[in-house]
Amino acid sequence: VQLQASGGGLVQPGGSLRLACAVSGFRLDRPAVGWFRQAPGKEREGISCLSTWNDITHYQDSVKGRFTISRDAARNTFYLQMDNLRPEDTAIYYCAADLGRSSSFALCTSQPSNWGQGTLVTVSS
Repeated sequence: VQLQASGGGLVQPGGSLRLACAVSGFRLDRPAVGWFRQAPGKEREGISCLSTWNDITHYQDSVKGRFTISRDAARNTFYLQMDNLRPEDTAIYYCAADLGRSSSFALCTSQPSNWGQGTLVTVSS
């Protein structure tokens, strides 16, 4: 099982970025997958998760209405579209999956078993 995150960078407040997580070793049709982030001096937190078998999503309140998680099963890739970015969104973003969990809420509130490497998102003018 491997996950490879990409798409981070520097963006101005109010801007947008799309993160991608390419996966191998499993298919995006059963487990839960998601995005976590760790800001400087803070603990890592689950912000957006997706149940790939029924497309039910879970979002942390701080990103609701601004971030959207989606998947492309044919490409074995899932995404995080981030709009209206704020300076407080600055963090290292990690993609994650847990083959033993199918609930998006459960994944976002637990410690997933599989992680991708982090990608840095900096929101600054």
